[in-house]
Amino acid sequence: MPICPPRLKLVPALLASLSSAAFAQVPAQPQNPLQVVVVTGSRAEQASFDLPAAIDVVDAARIRDTQPRVNLSEALVAVPGIVVQNRQNYAQDLQISSRGFGARSAFGVRGVRLITDGIPATMPDGQGQAATFNLDMAERIEVLRGPFSALYGNHSGGVVQLFTREGKGAPEIEFSAAAGSDGMRKLDLNAAGQAGQIGYVVDASRFETDGYRAHSAATREQGYAKLTVPTSGDGKVTIVANSLHQRDTQDPLGITWATFQRDPRAGEIDTSDPQTPQRTFAERYDTRKSIDNQQIGLQWQQRFGANRLQLTAYGGNRQVVQYQSFSRGFQQPASHSGGVVDFDRDFYGVDLNWRDVRELAGGTLRTTFGMEYASSKDARQGFENFVGDQFGLRGKLRRDEQNELSSLDPYVQTEWERGQWVLTAGLRRTSLDVDVTDNYLSNGNDSGGVDYSGTAPVLGALYKLTPSLNLYASAARGFETPTLNELFYSSTGPGVNFGLQPSRSTHLEAGVKKMLGADTRLDLALFQVRTSNEVVVDASSGGRTSYRNAGETLRRGVELSFDSRFGPGLNARVAANVLRAVYEDGFGSIPAGNRLPGVPRASLYGELGWTATDGKLGAALETIATSKVHPDDANLATPAPGYGIVNLRMQARQETGQWRFKEFARLNNLFDRDYVGSVIVGDSNRRYYEPAPGRNWVLGVSAQYQFR
Repeated sequence: MPICPPRLKLVPALLASLSSAAFAQVPAQPQNPLQVVVVTGSRAEQASFDLPAAIDVVDAARIRDTQPRVNLSEALVAVPGIVVQNRQNYAQDLQISSRGFGARSAFGVRGVRLITDGIPATMPDGQGQAATFNLDMAERIEVLRGPFSALYGNHSGGVVQLFTREGKGAPEIEFSAAAGSDGMRKLDLNAAGQAGQIGYVVDASRFETDGYRAHSAATREQGYAKLTVPTSGDGKVTIVANSLHQRDTQDPLGITWATFQRDPRAGEIDTSDPQTPQRTFAERYDTRKSIDNQQIGLQWQQRFGANRLQLTAYGGNRQVVQYQSFSRGFQQPASHSGGVVDFDRDFYGVDLNWRDVRELAGGTLRTTFGMEYASSKDARQGFENFVGDQFGLRGKLRRDEQNELSSLDPYVQTEWERGQWVLTAGLRRTSLDVDVTDNYLSNGNDSGGVDYSGTAPVLGALYKLTPSLNLYASAARGFETPTLNELFYSSTGPGVNFGLQPSRSTHLEAGVKKMLGADTRLDLALFQVRTSNEVVVDASSGGRTSYRNAGETLRRGVELSFDSRFGPGLNARVAANVLRAVYEDGFGSIPAGNRLPGVPRASLYGELGWTATDGKLGAALETIATSKVHPDDANLATPAPGYGIVNLRMQARQETGQWRFKEFARLNNLFDRDYVGSVIVGDSNRRYYEPAPGRNWVLGVSAQYQFR
């Protein structure tokens, strides 16, 4: 199988949404592009066409139909400006970036705010986990990019917000199963309905895979429940609970360019182990991670005419045990904390806001005042990952500390609309306190703390030039603190890296939103982001990464999205972006003008699909393409080559009595390309590359029974 050449191969933009709502009596059509309603931009229901911001909506059909619903990358690949890389590594989660923010994350999601049903899935320091999203019950995903995302506070280079369905009407129960390449299998059972005035949704799923890469097997169990209860007057209480359990998820680690060329599925051989010369680092250290995450949240809304009071409160616990591929005593100095990470985190938060609507100067003024508080507390330990001469076992204690974080963010957002003008302004003040209490004193006392604070103002204006053409411009200041994990290690000595500074950014954006007829919409956005004190990778090895501040960086780009319905049952979508992301100032040995690692210069998604008039059959082609990606600040390592792949999907549905059946088939990477799916930025051992699967398949079936 030939490796894709470095130059981007832009496969002609094909493909389109097979939009048919699951199990509808009458097959649903894609929503009119002009009437797409969102809440992420202004915190209240509003047509996305009339917002001075770049915002896209991924609907339920795109999320749930013809997908195994395992990874957020399945849905977000169709959003311009968002790059979601599946590492083929369930121990480290997806790599999500928005306009380059978040691309350097070694694991989890940072730089992009994650929210589900109004409840944050991102911790106070900005670190989030996309694996907690429940895609089986998803109704839509809203993706906000650009200046307006700053109003969501720390680490809001972009906002990804998931909304799940609500239980309504007669009870229904559904079972689905999917299976695919590399031992992939998933089972899901859910029920929904309404008992009196109380709506309910419950879901349980189990996902397993042997893994495409060596030492990458995983098992994931998820649970979800949602209750909606109307209150007196025009009010509603929503209670959401979810859980995620992953036991001993294998971590395949990155590989070198030479290993990728030899065998993309292989692990990196540990040549320092003469007794087992063909053993990989992942096998020698048995690199793995176990995760237990539980969360519950409550949201209360009460309307007073056009005004609204909203309270959101949540809490949860996250436990993680991770075995990494290094060990103090064999490879690291005594100041380092060992190769086993073990932490137990309790977290909670509350958000209270009031929305006021009134007439002003011949127009309508809508203002939201709010206050958000969040806190997390970790009991964190580190151990050697060897006992005697055997690796992959918990050894001696090397780290024992308490980490406490708290943030307090007051905010205000106001919008005035009159005639053809929509003017928006907002302000958010973020204060984050970090405190570390060191209980392991044999290597010195590393206790300490640091306080960060920043203000994010936003201004925007939209002008309705014609009923089908809107022009807009916006500007904001952003604020991004180091995450707790970025503070943990310093390459210059022991202790927490309290000297790491937050980065601050200035965002500018201008755009066009155009309706071309009744069923075609075109959105175009041009943007610039200038950032000072960018937090960048200093060194990364064996799963542990240290960070430093660089000088200024510059991001300039253009994003385009195109949606259309045409002909008999045909529809199409194109999402494309071009981004120039560079260091404006040199730092250390890195010269000015180098490209930011992990950020592709261009990416493209396109699809062309067909749905039968009765909605019982459908098929589509998808194309995904991206340009090369540098894995290091110096831009000297071999970049991950650009690639273009094509996917094929098909679906069918039947109805008989109270039963609804659905089947789908996917063939991904149709032409069996070898390519790098993601990179580990700045890996000190040059094991940057995380290969993506060759040609692979997925089959799925579901059956639903609706009670009368």
